[in-house]
Amino acid sequence: MSTHINAQMGDYAETVLLPGDPLRAKYIAETFLDNVKQVNAVRNALGFTGEYHGYRISVQGSGMGIPSMSIYINELVREFGVKTIIRVGSCGGMAPDVHLRDVLLVSGSSTDSAVVANTFGYGVHYAPLANFELLDSAYHVAKELGVSVKVGDIFAADRFYNDELDMQKLADYGVLGTEMESAGLYLLGAKLHFKALSVLTVSDLIFGSEKTTAQERERTFNDMIKIALETAIKQ
Repeated sequence: MSTHINAQMGDYAETVLLPGDPLRAKYIAETFLDNVKQVNAVRNALGFTGEYHGYRISVQGSGMGIPSMSIYINELVREFGVKTIIRVGSCGGMAPDVHLRDVLLVSGSSTDSAVVANTFGYGVHYAPLANFELLDSAYHVAKELGVSVKVGDIFAADRFYNDELDMQKLADYGVLGTEMESAGLYLLGAKLHFKALSVLTVSDLIFGSEKTTAQERERTFNDMIKIALETAIKQ
């Protein structure tokens, strides 16, 4: 048992899907996993362990933003022996060829968060990257499932509401979308030596009016979830 997770050693599988929304964690567990057991309820950050095609998989809600997510990642890896973490989240689409409900495989994550700068200090602009084995596996899984995906850089924002940020410039430089977690996930993957990957579904468009509802974000992003689960069992 750790500070924020009231589970015992062995309650979590070595591979964890990490949605930000605890209700998406519940939906994934109840919809896709067999023999499900709830293993965490502290602060309603719901965690579950079950089986997918006979392989043991856990799902844990992480909250919004790098600070919240980092708490759960540190405890999952340090206290419960987790080896692989796949984020399954939503993002705002930015690139001209990115559309609502597109699935993005995040190869790297830019950020304005101080978490990277504070880790390395002045003069080093560290580039947090996905684990290539996971990224490559997810890409081929998507092809097998017939799901079109885009692979590239996303922007992990420190603030959700940030009128000062030049989103158009980021898009001009090839950034596919924006969310609030992936840079922290990849930084911790490098530090703590676990495999990390973000798989995202475009829930809204930064330069358009199209968007999904909260219920749709919670319950209908199944292509992303299937890619993550099928990738997880290949590890």
